[in-house]
Amino acid sequence: MSRFEIGDHDFLLDGEPMQILSGALHYFRVHPDLWRDRIRKARQMGLNTIETYIAWNEHAPTPDAFDLSGGLDLDRFLTVIAEEGMHAIVRPGPYICAEWDNGGLPAWLLREDGIRIRTSDPAYLTHTKTFFDHVLPIVARHQIDRGGPVVLVQIENEYGAYGSDKDYLGELIAMTRGHGIEVPFTTVDQPEPDMLENGSLPELHKTGSFGSRVPERLASLRRHQPTGPLMCSELWNGWFDHWGAHHHTTSTEDAAQALDDLLSVGASVNVYMFHGGTNFGFTNGANDKGVYQPTVTSYDYDAPLDEAGNPTEKYWAFRDVIAKYAPVPSDEPAKAQPAPVFDVDIEAVAPLLPLPDAVVAQTLEADEVPSFDELGHDRGFGLYTASIGSADAPRVLSFDDVRDRARVFFNGEPIGTLSRDQHDVAIRVPAGAGVIDVLVEDQGRVNYGDRLGEAKGLIGPALLDGEPLMGWVLKAIDAQAIPSALAGGAVAAGTPIAGPAVAQASFELTETHDLFLTLPGWGKGVVWVNGFNLGRYWRRGPQRTLYVPAPVLRVGENRLTVLELDAAAKPVGRFVEGLDLGHTEF
Repeated sequence: MSRFEIGDHDFLLDGEPMQILSGALHYFRVHPDLWRDRIRKARQMGLNTIETYIAWNEHAPTPDAFDLSGGLDLDRFLTVIAEEGMHAIVRPGPYICAEWDNGGLPAWLLREDGIRIRTSDPAYLTHTKTFFDHVLPIVARHQIDRGGPVVLVQIENEYGAYGSDKDYLGELIAMTRGHGIEVPFTTVDQPEPDMLENGSLPELHKTGSFGSRVPERLASLRRHQPTGPLMCSELWNGWFDHWGAHHHTTSTEDAAQALDDLLSVGASVNVYMFHGGTNFGFTNGANDKGVYQPTVTSYDYDAPLDEAGNPTEKYWAFRDVIAKYAPVPSDEPAKAQPAPVFDVDIEAVAPLLPLPDAVVAQTLEADEVPSFDELGHDRGFGLYTASIGSADAPRVLSFDDVRDRARVFFNGEPIGTLSRDQHDVAIRVPAGAGVIDVLVEDQGRVNYGDRLGEAKGLIGPALLDGEPLMGWVLKAIDAQAIPSALAGGAVAAGTPIAGPAVAQASFELTETHDLFLTLPGWGKGVVWVNGFNLGRYWRRGPQRTLYVPAPVLRVGENRLTVLELDAAAKPVGRFVEGLDLGHTEF
């Protein structure tokens, strides 16, 4: 068995200096059957370590459930890392940010009255302990001194940018040690004096997160971590995208120079990201610093390994830099082959409304308009319904807030859309009596800052011409039931689709391989292939393709399901050669 320690100047593996060359790879953003491929490619680039967060909310969809199966099998992930000859760094949070829905915190946690997250609040710590009770024993048995790959565990995540509760950090240390975690503990913060001081304790080894100006940032870090190895545990080599904004890239030359600047002075590094993967389903987070900005489905991050697991120009540049300071394996990743190109015609379409019982997960009747959270509905879509009396003139329906996008119908006819990113809260309702339906999409919970845990759906009061509109029904939609519950009627190829509607198609494969789906002529919605939720698409861009991992496909017939929320003028499913993440519209 080996041992890993922090020495006066270096990380020490069995007493010998070790420079950590790590890459970030989140198991929950990659199909589990592809973990080995991605990890192996990290080794082939010259890395010796894989870093991952643990996403609490993915493992614990409810307080009474904990999932460690399939793509959440942390034990399997750490085993594959070891089998590929790599070390591991684990960052269990409990808060992870990561541009992930709610920063990894379960939505149900934030609904508890009076709870104060990321503090020493007893209620919060009780739930955190339960989470740790599930995952830390797995980490413990994979430590390096027990024959496993884990060499470091991080306490919290960029805490200095959020708070300064030292008792909280102390409690996390005690919980973690209590599960037999004996490897060194670290913290990470941007190398600003207040963040470095607020986000750590003397017994924790401070590391930095940055992407440029390496000498300056290391000097700042050294002032606050006077002994031991310097480490940038998040070297930002790219960035994430928001719907309606441009596709972020960083130059290969600049990113490689930053890596070189670190390694040349003996600093250790964790490349964030080595491979970003995908925000499958409804797992993406969002920012809100005055304007709500939901993160796109792709988490490509302009990383060395792209969303589909293929080496980029940055991969080879990083490999060359690493080769100056450490041995690089002689074997190289195989060159990716273009994916097959073909079109799929839509075969059947079914209206989403009126909502079939088969896709209704829960129903809540309330006098005042309820939020999704009052129903315990954490992600996806909900349908609100209320009746209004007759009037001779149009009226104005308004809410305090819309979180995050709402299509509004009157007597079954669409009358408009309210969008949070446009600060829309009011809409014109035609004269006459009838029924108001509001289809609301949660586009992703904020993952950073003081809006963590905010309620989703319609936020009251609901007013009609300034007077309270009472008598609401909220139906939580079970999105995973949509592909099987809404078969629809046959349509001719190319028939326009008026949303919200569910379109179905099939296509044949003689072998399975990664595919890249575009939806030219479509508006906004969600896609499933063989029941697997690929995530959201939106004409606003910049993301143009949805990545279809080979393991979700099968030889023979495959089923494509598209929920179109708005309208599709020329609906066709088009599979193209590779990723396209940089367009501003479809």
